[in-house]
Amino acid sequence: MTATGDAIVSPCTYADPGAMDALFAQLRRDDPVHRVEHPDYRPFWAVTKFADIQEVERQPDLFLNAPRTFLRTLAYEERARAATGGNPALLRSLVFMDAPDHAQYRKLTQAWFMPGRIKVLEADIRQLAAEVIDDMVDRGGVCDFAADVVPYFPVRVIMRILGVPRCDEPLILQLTQEIFGSDDPDVQAARTMTASLADTVKVFADYFRDLTAERRRNPADDLATLFAQAEIDGRPMADHESVSYYILVATAGHDTTSSTTAGGLLALIENPDAQARLRADPSLLPGAVDEMVRWVSPVRHFFRTATRDCHLRGKAIRAGDSLMMCYPSANRDEEIFDDPFAFRVDRPANRHIAFGYGPHLCLGMHMARMEIRIFYEELLRRVASVELAGDAAWLASTNVGGLKRLPIRFTLA
Repeated sequence: MTATGDAIVSPCTYADPGAMDALFAQLRRDDPVHRVEHPDYRPFWAVTKFADIQEVERQPDLFLNAPRTFLRTLAYEERARAATGGNPALLRSLVFMDAPDHAQYRKLTQAWFMPGRIKVLEADIRQLAAEVIDDMVDRGGVCDFAADVVPYFPVRVIMRILGVPRCDEPLILQLTQEIFGSDDPDVQAARTMTASLADTVKVFADYFRDLTAERRRNPADDLATLFAQAEIDGRPMADHESVSYYILVATAGHDTTSSTTAGGLLALIENPDAQARLRADPSLLPGAVDEMVRWVSPVRHFFRTATRDCHLRGKAIRAGDSLMMCYPSANRDEEIFDDPFAFRVDRPANRHIAFGYGPHLCLGMHMARMEIRIFYEELLRRVASVELAGDAAWLASTNVGGLKRLPIRFTLA
């Protein structure tokens, strides 16, 4: 075990953006494909350069998603095997799949998330954004933007798409936060429904099984109906895969968008010139959204597993070796981005890799961009000024991360 390896696997590293950036900058410079051997984890390679991550992602036959998709401790993997009868995966959604299954399951919903399809939702999404900002305004000029405001917007959008009733919003929000923030001590202390990630998945699964049964009786224009009626190879989608798909849409569509929206506001507060430019020229907003996504890089990593011996940046990768794709590092790569540690709302040719790359490019990236753009259109129109009202705090999570606290003061336009 080394100090570098210990820092890579520690959730606390990802709760300190400065420490995270310094760690990855050192790795990109000195050892961009770094071997990590730690007593609490199976060994792996940390891949930190943009070009190397692209090389891995564009070769899905050489580098598989399964069987190792996320960084988990040995103890966690043993508990997961016990809970699933020997299979360490609690879920089997798109992020766990390889060819040929991945293409088949992705095709089920791909049309739903294309720009032409989601554009018909723009008016609904704008109304949801306005409702959330109304609630923010009612707080009287002070709020915790990360905890009290942004989580409610993407969760309502996802509920609208899935067909989940508004009355179940607290349940969906709680379960989503428990899935992605399970490393963070504040999230662990706030658990009120479940004692572990496996328990959280079970509550989600029970909920969505009931919703699927209801949609089979009463179809509607939503993803729940699509999942209820979906067939793979001429047969109804298996229960485990159906529940996993629900959870993927409900969680990935919520937490990453929420994290980017909150992190984007902190970046605008810390860079008043950028905020002034955006207010003066709203046409910059689509590009600013991509810069927010690059800046926050809410998905911290995915794993890939080599199917045969190969080399990556001179390192001998053996068949069966695991590789950790470090997306926040790639999005600060000095060889790709001019002045990568600057937040620029007018950054040209923003080739960030926060949505992934290759066959596993994020299915919901167009939706995420549209949601964040609409939210900021409404926020900047109604809020004249915003400043910090306390210390911001980031989630301690190696998986998906963002702000857990962002206390602000604001005045209305």
